[in-house]
Amino acid sequence: MKKFIASLALGLAVFGMTDLAFAQAASGPAASAVAAAADVAASVAAPAASAAASVPVPNKGDTSWMLVSTLLVIMMTVPGLALFYGGLVRAKNMLSVLMQVMVTFSMIVVLWFLYGYSLAFTEGGSSFGAYIGGFDRLFMRGIWDNAAGTFANAATFSKGVYIPEIVFAAFQATFAGITCALIVGAFAERIKFSAMLLFMAIWFTFSYAPIAHMVWFWMGPDAYTGKDVVDAMNGKAGLIWQWGALDFAGGTVVHINAAVAGLVGAFVIGKRVGYGKESFAPHSLTLTMVGASLLWVGWFGFNAGSALEANGFAALAFINTLVATAAAVLSWSAGEAVLKGKASMLGAASGAVAGLVAVTPAAGNVGIGGALIIGLIAGIACLWGVNGLKKMLGADDSLDVFGVHGVGGILGALLTGVFNSPALGGPSFVGDWVTATTVTADAYSIASQVWIQAKAVLVTVGWSAVVAFIAYKIVDLTIGLRVTEEEEREGLDISSHGETAYHK
Repeated sequence: MKKFIASLALGLAVFGMTDLAFAQAASGPAASAVAAAADVAASVAAPAASAAASVPVPNKGDTSWMLVSTLLVIMMTVPGLALFYGGLVRAKNMLSVLMQVMVTFSMIVVLWFLYGYSLAFTEGGSSFGAYIGGFDRLFMRGIWDNAAGTFANAATFSKGVYIPEIVFAAFQATFAGITCALIVGAFAERIKFSAMLLFMAIWFTFSYAPIAHMVWFWMGPDAYTGKDVVDAMNGKAGLIWQWGALDFAGGTVVHINAAVAGLVGAFVIGKRVGYGKESFAPHSLTLTMVGASLLWVGWFGFNAGSALEANGFAALAFINTLVATAAAVLSWSAGEAVLKGKASMLGAASGAVAGLVAVTPAAGNVGIGGALIIGLIAGIACLWGVNGLKKMLGADDSLDVFGVHGVGGILGALLTGVFNSPALGGPSFVGDWVTATTVTADAYSIASQVWIQAKAVLVTVGWSAVVAFIAYKIVDLTIGLRVTEEEEREGLDISSHGETAYHK
C-alpha cells in the first residue's frame, strides 16, 4: 500500500510539472472532437482574427447549470452518500464508512484527471476504440491553453451548442467518484482500508472507464455533417452507444456497474463476524434520513445535469427525478406495511434511493407518466431485492447495494426501452443525427429497444463481475482484504483509524 501511495504522489508531481508543457491537443473527448478539429482547420485556412471569430462560444447559461450540477453531485457523495451509509452501520464503524466514502471519492477524482477522463472520453485506437479511449487527454493536456487563455469546447446534444470541456470533465469526475463510493456499502464493516483503496483504483481503471466509454462516448452531433460520414462516425463511438442503448445518466455505467462489483465483493470477502446471529441494526436512522434527503436533492444535478444544457430535456429529467422518487417512497412504504404490518423510516429512505436509481437511465428519455410508473415499480422491486433476493443469494451485502442499485438499475434500464416510446408518452430518440430527427411512433419498436437495453445490461454485468473478481483476488494475494476478527469486533473506527464517532 505504501508503494501504491508513493506512486500516486509521484504521478501528481509529474502532472503538475507536465501540464505547463503540453500544448492544446487537436483531438478531444466524445463531445468535443468535432469542435477541436474545426479549430485546427480554421487556424490553417484563415487569418488569426477570422479563426478566433469562428470558434464557437459556449452558452453561459448552460455552463452555469453544469457548474451547479457538478456541485450537486459532489453533495450527493460527501456528505449525502456518506451519511446515508454511515447511519446504517453500527456505531463502532461510523467513521470508517465516512472515511471510505470520502477518500474513495477523492482518490478517484485525482485518477480521473490523471488518466481516467482520457480513457473514457477520447477516441480510442482502431482495434479497441469501441471499448476504451486513448491518451489524448492524459494529465488533462489540451483542455486549456494557459498561455493564450483559451479553453477547448465540448459539444452537447444539440448542433452548434457547446460548454467548456473543462466543465464537462469536472461533471463526469463526480460520476466516477460516486460510482466507486457506492461499492463501499457492500463490504462495509470488515474490509481493510488500504485494500479498499487498491481495489477501487484497479476496478476504476478496468471497469468504470471502459463501461463509461462504451455507453457514452460518441463524436458529437456536429460530426454528422452528411450521410456519407455517418458510418465512420458511428464506428468511432463506444460499443454500447453504437447499439443504440439509452442511458441518460448512468443506469449501466453507475448503478449496475457498482452494484455488481459490490455483490462480487460480498461473496469474495465473506460475511461479517456474527452475521445472522448478532444484531446489525443501523445505529442512526436520523443520519440515514439526512443522507437520503441530500441524495435526493443532489440527484437533480446528477440526472438533469446529464442533459448538458439548461433546456427542456433538463427540465424533463428534473421533474421525472422528482415524481419517480416520490412514487417509489410510497410504493416501498405501502409494500412494507402489507408485508410487515408497519411502514418504517428506513423503508421510506430506501424507497427514495430506489426511485432515484431506477429513473436515472430514464430521466430524460421517458415522459412524466413513464417516470411515475417506473418509480412505483422500483419501490416494490427493490423491496424484494433487499429481502427475498438477498436471502436467495446468501451474500452479506452489508447495506444492500445490489438489492437497490442492482435491481433498480436493471429495472430502470429495461423500462427505459419501454417508456421511451412516443406511443407511451416518451420523447423517442434521435434516429438521424445529420438532420437531428427522432424516430416516429410508427417506426419505434419497443421489443427491439428493450432487447438493446438488455444487451447493455448483460455486458455491464459481465464486464464488472469479471474485473471485480480479478481485482479482489489481486488485492487479497498482495495485502489481504479483511481485517482480523479482533479488529472487526473492536470496530474499524478504532482499529483502522484510531478514533471514535461518539464519546460516552
